[in-house]
Amino acid sequence: MESSHSALPLHRHPRPHAELLRRYTHYVSQREFRISFLLSVLAFSASLAVVFYAIGYATESASNSVTDIVLSNIPQYDVFGLFVYGTAFFVLLGVALLAAHPKRIPFALHTFALFYFIRAGFISLTHLGPFTVNGGNNFDFGTIMTSFFFGGDLFFSGHTGLAFLMALIFWHEKNIRYLFLAASVYFGAIVLLGHLHYSIDVASAFFITYGIFHIAEWLFPRDRAVFLADEMPETGRVY
Repeated sequence: MESSHSALPLHRHPRPHAELLRRYTHYVSQREFRISFLLSVLAFSASLAVVFYAIGYATESASNSVTDIVLSNIPQYDVFGLFVYGTAFFVLLGVALLAAHPKRIPFALHTFALFYFIRAGFISLTHLGPFTVNGGNNFDFGTIMTSFFFGGDLFFSGHTGLAFLMALIFWHEKNIRYLFLAASVYFGAIVLLGHLHYSIDVASAFFITYGIFHIAEWLFPRDRAVFLADEMPETGRVY
């Protein structure tokens, strides 16, 4: 039986490095976990490649803009710093949450892969142009990163959806849930203020992402069970 220290969150553990090593040793020693981990990494990598080319296709095929009930009535603000650096912060936070326990990685990566595959399909269907010319963008992140941040992938909002997806994945963890719910609202507001997405892109992201999450639970029940394993019933905390 594991010591009571193993039930502590990593940031409160007296020997966090030793505990982290124990966690990885425990799960990596299981053949089924290794296979699931490898498959999730491959699926996630493939989804990034697919969505990258879908973004390029949508950007090259973009046509004219259309009116929008929200964007037509608010000025465009320079939100690029808030958008890019906010993204960097929440990506690092998500990586840290997954890396803190390897059991979380297969289900999360499989769900992210499903999210990106479905989003690639959506953005490839209709090719609206951006609402306005995105003035005020003084950032240069190279061709690949710039295309991910500022491409023609309008429907649906990936930043809003992915933050909401993280909230659903960690729904049993109240503090993390609220943090990512706030992040989804934050990104939704930012992309509207910057005229980076139409209002329908933001509104639909919540509904589509909710469906994606439940499809992932149906497709990957074993990974979800492992993700939720060793939960402490009295606190609802996963350690």
